[in-house]
Amino acid sequence: MRSESSYGVQSQFDVMVKTRDGVELATDIYRPTEDGDVVEEPLPALLSRTPYNKRGEMERHGEWFAKHGYVVAIQDCRGRFNSGGTFEMFVNEPEDGYDTVEWLADRPYCNDTVGTIGSSYGAWVQSGLATQDPPHLEAMFVNQGPANGREATLRHNGAFELRWLCWALTLGGGFAKQVLEEVDLQQHFADVDVRDILAEAPLQRGQSPLKHLPRYEEWLFEMLTTGDAADDLWSAPGINPEAYYDEMADVPTVYSGAWYDSYTLGTCKNFEALSERKSSDQFLIVGPWTHGWNEYPLSSWNKTYSGEVEFGTHSLRNYQETRLRFFDHYLKGKDTWDAPLVQYFQMGTGDGSRQAKGRLYHGGEWRTAADWPLPESESITFYAQSDGSLDRTAPAAASAGTTYQFDPSDPVPTIGGNCSSYVTFEQREESLLEYPLEERHLINITGSGGYDQRTRPETFGADPPYGPLERRDDVVVFRTKSLTEDLEIAGPIHVTLYASTTAPDTDFTAKLIDEYPPSDEFTDGFALNLTDSICRARYRGNRNESDLVEPGEVYEYEFELYPTANVFKEGHRIRLDVSSSNFPRYDVNRNTGEELYGGRAGEVAENTLYHDSEYPTHVELPVLSG
Repeated sequence: MRSESSYGVQSQFDVMVKTRDGVELATDIYRPTEDGDVVEEPLPALLSRTPYNKRGEMERHGEWFAKHGYVVAIQDCRGRFNSGGTFEMFVNEPEDGYDTVEWLADRPYCNDTVGTIGSSYGAWVQSGLATQDPPHLEAMFVNQGPANGREATLRHNGAFELRWLCWALTLGGGFAKQVLEEVDLQQHFADVDVRDILAEAPLQRGQSPLKHLPRYEEWLFEMLTTGDAADDLWSAPGINPEAYYDEMADVPTVYSGAWYDSYTLGTCKNFEALSERKSSDQFLIVGPWTHGWNEYPLSSWNKTYSGEVEFGTHSLRNYQETRLRFFDHYLKGKDTWDAPLVQYFQMGTGDGSRQAKGRLYHGGEWRTAADWPLPESESITFYAQSDGSLDRTAPAAASAGTTYQFDPSDPVPTIGGNCSSYVTFEQREESLLEYPLEERHLINITGSGGYDQRTRPETFGADPPYGPLERRDDVVVFRTKSLTEDLEIAGPIHVTLYASTTAPDTDFTAKLIDEYPPSDEFTDGFALNLTDSICRARYRGNRNESDLVEPGEVYEYEFELYPTANVFKEGHRIRLDVSSSNFPRYDVNRNTGEELYGGRAGEVAENTLYHDSEYPTHVELPVLSG
């Protein structure tokens, strides 16, 4: 028998898989061949389900694994491309996934063992089907996926992540079945500039470009306007797999992600919770990358940089080969996988020099561990002080606060971070016949990854004079003294703010920054964003139900930023930025207390952040040394 890597491939397109309710899902099957003949011996199968078209990049993934001795099934999700039924984001994915796993295991060319692969939406569908515990599911490689959509990735402590609005207008609505079938609708979505939609927000039902796709508009507005946990939306297994951890399949699983990914919190929480609950092997891999899955063959793992920061070639990992080694071990019994339970990239060991395309060399190195969060980490509290400093001493002042005005018509612009799908189609004069929608470039609106936190002409929502965000009157900055020795952190980041507002509802944001000192190559220094989050006042403390605040009363706002791993080097400063907006990463609170994502009316709120002995605003960092 020849080497598995030299198998040929036979493809069978649009095999229809009938689900329990009769809807048929279009599925492409890739099988290994020898000397032109299909391998008849039953083999392990890999399943990938996608709303992004099972051809193109996905087709090459199928062929690659088939050449290595796997049957591969790649399926269009319900209501997308060649599959039947109606697309409703995440709703039918658990049952459709279960039915497909069992259908695939029942094929004569499958040996009853099925593994799953996929990133982003392809990770949602894996976790969704795992909640149904298909009998023949044997292993999963879940790249960049969620744990609890309401807690993070769809909403964050009540605030909505606007990438889903962008997604609905581009990758979602732009490739809806109805749009693919009607040239006029294709042109309609090609002409939509999402930046204009964001600038004119909020959208109104029946008046958005999605009015031509009422089911898409319906689920978008349901997510935009639904905040309470009791709503069935947030308890569904396709959106909240965390609620079904105990029922989830107990199979070997890799949860992989990135420090600048939009799913970082979900990736780490899935591993943390399921490694305790399940008897099978669970693994965590987190690199310094951004969100991405469609750059054949290496995914986002083949980039040495994120945004404006460079990490070096040692940050690279081979995505396909890693998945292959994992499945060869757990589906074929080969001695190809002896990975530690946790592999993560500790950012920040670089020298800060200027690299290609002006990127700052932040550097870093791979570390391993047996658990996450790291048992050896120590939670150290850094307190905000009335003089703008940040240190380990609790504030002594009896009364101290900083007041700023939050104007919803002038939100703080987003500059990189854990962003994905904040995109719009490139605006072109050519017709769709000359330049089809599927070939149009996507323009990144916010940037993704690490950026110097200063506006520039291309920053969405920024007006001249451009410059550091800290110069804004509505950004409150606290920083340590220059560090006298390196300080390493790795793990979850917790922030507790004590604040009052003149409004019945408002938002508070927090952003952790590694502040580089000025150098010959970066004369103004470099304020590198590491992680951030937001808390809507009415959902403070991750409340399950809306509870408006009393104007003037002091409340505690406790929330979790995405985890990270970083070395703050000697001479750097640890910085915490607090404000009330980060747009368009999150929707802007109108400060009126009206329904979520409500009317256009807005009010300026006076928000006061307290930093005294009674109300000690602080950040808790998982310190490894220093």
